[in-house]
Order: sequence, then structure tokens, then C-alpha cells
Amino acid sequence: MHRLALGIIVVVVAFTAVVAGVLIRNRHATLDESAPRASSADLTVREASIREESGKLRWHLIAKQAMVFEREGRTSLREVTVEVQEPERTWVIQGAEGELFHGRNDLELRGNVVLTSSDGLRLDTTVLRWSNTDKRVWTDAPVRITHPSGVITGSALEVRVSEETTTVSGRVKATFERRPAS
Repeated sequence: MHRLALGIIVVVVAFTAVVAGVLIRNRHATLDESAPRASSADLTVREASIREESGKLRWHLIAKQAMVFEREGRTSLREVTVEVQEPERTWVIQGAEGELFHGRNDLELRGNVVLTSSDGLRLDTTVLRWSNTDKRVWTDAPVRITHPSGVITGSALEVRVSEETTTVSGRVKATFERRPAS
């Protein structure tokens, strides 16, 4: 569970950094001039793509659309994928839509949120939130965590980075596969 907590945190923190990077440096984005201006967005970007390297961590964010709402202090994202490469494994987090809250760097992903890792871990939910101030990842929506060694389901998830704890709550069911002795 400790690796799960750390892994989820690494991916969410990287995702937040990626989205902030998109806002600050829109390197490979195209301004969507054809987007209807009925939206109150201050800036609309389509096909946003940014790559960064931070120490041993590399990431790539792709979003079909990013709409910046300066007065509201948020950026709305559509069809978001973030790929994170660590020395020991890679992570991919996807969501249908999301919101980045600028002042706090809090993040919320919604709609078929899927987090996968190269070591076989997969987390499925409908909403996943990151509180930068509290260093906390959580959802009040049902979760399913699968790994080659087992499956955990519950009605909520909370990961507290500073305490290095992961809690799956509600009606929790855990099934672990017995591995033959070597």
C-alpha cells in the first residue's frame, strides 16, 4: 500500500506540475480561433501538448482543449492524458475533463479517471482530487484498484502524503492472489 500511495501522489503531483507548465509555457499549443466566443474563457487552446524533465522525472501532458478563466482562477481541461516516467516505472493518468485551480494548484479530474503504471497497477474512479496545501489525494466516488497480485474496491479513497497513508473506505472488498512459493 505504501508504494500505491507514493505512486498515486507522484502521478498527481506531476500532473499538477504539467498543467501549470501548460499555463505558463504553451510551447506546442495552438490557439483555437474557431472556438465560439460564447464561452467566458480568457484563452482557449486546442491540442495542448507539453513535455518537461524535472530531475529523474519526465512527463508529457496532452489535452484536446484547455480553457483559461483568469477571473475565476482556474483552467478547464478536456480529454486529458499525462504520461510520467520515473527511473523504475511509468505512469499514465487519463480523465475526460478536469479543473486546475491556479492560486492553490489544486486539481480535480472527472469522467472515467484511469491511472495505470508499468508495474501493473490500475486505479479506476469517476473523480480524483488533489489538494496541494494538504498534500492529499481523494475521491468520494467508488474506486477499483487492480494489480497482478489482487483487487481492492471501495466507495472512497484518501491518500495523505505526509503521513504516508492510503485509506480505501466504505464497503471495501480485497482479493489477493496467492503466489506459489519459489
